[in-house]
Amino acid sequence: MQLTYPGVYIEEISSGVHSIIGVATSIAAFVGYTSSGPDHKAVELFNFADYQRNFGGLAADSELSYAVQQFFANGGTNAFVVRVPKDGSSAAQITIPDTADTETLLKFQALSNGKWAGNIAITIDYIGLTNADPDAFNLTVTNISTGVAEVFSNVTMKTTSANYVMAVVNDPDTGSAMVQVLPLVPGSLAQPARTGLISGSMSVAEQTAALTALQGAGAAGLTIKIDTDTAVAVTLYNATDPRPASLTEVYRMLSVKCARALQAGYPGAQVNVIPVQSSLTATHIDALSVVAQIPGKTDCTVSFGSPASGINVCTTLKLDTASLTSDNVAAYWMGGTSKVAPPYNITVTAASDGTALPTGTELIGDELLGTGIYALDKVDLFNILSLPDVTRAKPGAPSSPALNDSDINAVYAAAMDYCKKRRAFLLLDPPPDVVDVPSAINWRTHRLTVNDLNGAAYFPRVRIADPLNQNQLRSFAPCGVVAGVYATEDGNRGVWKAPAGIETVMSGVQKLTYNLSNDEQGVLNPIALNCLRSFPIYGSVIWGARTLVGADAQASEWKYVPVRRFALYLEESLYRGLQWAVFEPNADPLWAQIRMNVTSFMQNLFLQHAFQGLTPTQAYYVLCDSSTTTQANIDAGIVNIEVGFAPLKPAEFVVIQLQQMAGQVAV
Repeated sequence: MQLTYPGVYIEEISSGVHSIIGVATSIAAFVGYTSSGPDHKAVELFNFADYQRNFGGLAADSELSYAVQQFFANGGTNAFVVRVPKDGSSAAQITIPDTADTETLLKFQALSNGKWAGNIAITIDYIGLTNADPDAFNLTVTNISTGVAEVFSNVTMKTTSANYVMAVVNDPDTGSAMVQVLPLVPGSLAQPARTGLISGSMSVAEQTAALTALQGAGAAGLTIKIDTDTAVAVTLYNATDPRPASLTEVYRMLSVKCARALQAGYPGAQVNVIPVQSSLTATHIDALSVVAQIPGKTDCTVSFGSPASGINVCTTLKLDTASLTSDNVAAYWMGGTSKVAPPYNITVTAASDGTALPTGTELIGDELLGTGIYALDKVDLFNILSLPDVTRAKPGAPSSPALNDSDINAVYAAAMDYCKKRRAFLLLDPPPDVVDVPSAINWRTHRLTVNDLNGAAYFPRVRIADPLNQNQLRSFAPCGVVAGVYATEDGNRGVWKAPAGIETVMSGVQKLTYNLSNDEQGVLNPIALNCLRSFPIYGSVIWGARTLVGADAQASEWKYVPVRRFALYLEESLYRGLQWAVFEPNADPLWAQIRMNVTSFMQNLFLQHAFQGLTPTQAYYVLCDSSTTTQANIDAGIVNIEVGFAPLKPAEFVVIQLQQMAGQVAV
């Protein structure tokens, strides 16, 4: 501040406060097969309805779909799902010709593999466009099973335009979530053929004459035919009925009466008749667009014919074959079949669901390609990783694992390495052939080779009603339920509280595949296999909180789940909260600011009873000074911060000592 005149000057001085905010602790990530949805792309969900919209809901062969449902049912609020398609699956494709049907102009491919793409219908129109861009069109992509529609208005075939169809549809942020445009090099620019039937062009005078003719004496009608089926007679109005007052009323009657006539043979049929321009150069609305929506015949064609008698609506409105501007399928349907001219050449490449559920290698994925678990690289933060497909059962053999032990261990090993890199926690499930205490001991001590501090294993599997099988009980991996309970405990008590005890009731769990006794748990607990128990009154609860390195023989300082997860929380929070310190002058003022901000963060946790100790000194310490950062460190551009804390450890064993008091006689 420059002082230039006598008086009072005010200067704002930075306090050096950079508040450290604790990160979320229970964002779950699920990787595995879903019936639909984008392949190898992490999609954020906030409830199970989000899952249904993005991935198609529950599927009998998708363990992940049930795990996500169980996560939200048990208190989870935020999750990411990565779809891994079935082994050997492929994506549907469809080609779209130009208006003259001289060449293939566009090629669409479903964004993910599988027959679910048979629900995708693509429509094209020119409504609302001008001749400013003769290659422009409107594109709509619809999932006919869910009703979700994506509209891309005024896109063009011009590769140099900002609204080039490939750039718009394939945009990773605002583009389609269902299809992508594959690169093609057409011989010349043109518009893709629009869908539906377009009547012949009518001048204003012809439209006036048509209304006059339709207001004449007698009944008015036509016939309508779907594909090559038998034509159906349609009566717009009888001889004694009132005459239409306008062409708009005629178009409305045509929609309603045609739909009613078709519904006898095609239940649910709808017909949409809309006034449109026959071309972008038309100076007025001079034609009709007719689109028939027939269940099971998404790519049908419609044609009209003359009535047996009365006013001929077909020729009056130029709906006869000889007068048409164009006659195309109602929609380009990825679930349909290839078509040959007339009307247009359309090639459909059907999708394949594949031969089997994802292999262990496919679940792991490729780090360079960002597939499998590595699709989570694009997720900023997740804390819990669940892989329910790893321990799925063979189809038709509920007690036999689909993957062998080698594959299971390979997936869990890769997942554990990834969790350590991302400061996340892995939930491990018992295979379906782990059905009793001896098999559980064998699995934990011999078959399972992953033994690391960022994970925990649970036994037994849970039995939950399956709504896809008349609510019959079905065995599931417990990871979805456990992740939901983690989220509930974190929200209610904090990440430092063990996710176990009578308050960790597992919602929806009706039975366990094995009911453990106290003595049996006494064998599993020392080998760090967390038990799920069923108690009267309380129901099914989590009754163990040890990490994979929590076996008594290992004597690890990271024995307990809450201690390890709390440490991960501290690491991630401090990592994010101290980014401001990078490139600051490495000297006493910086060290003092770091100490102040980290101490403030730790003190807030102390006030929430997150540590052992009655005083802050007993609970934690923060060091950042010349004792932690030497001159050699300063010369190397390093500042060292040492944070220690006294973690809360669960009261795993509550011992009550009773002693009889000898009777005393007063003297």
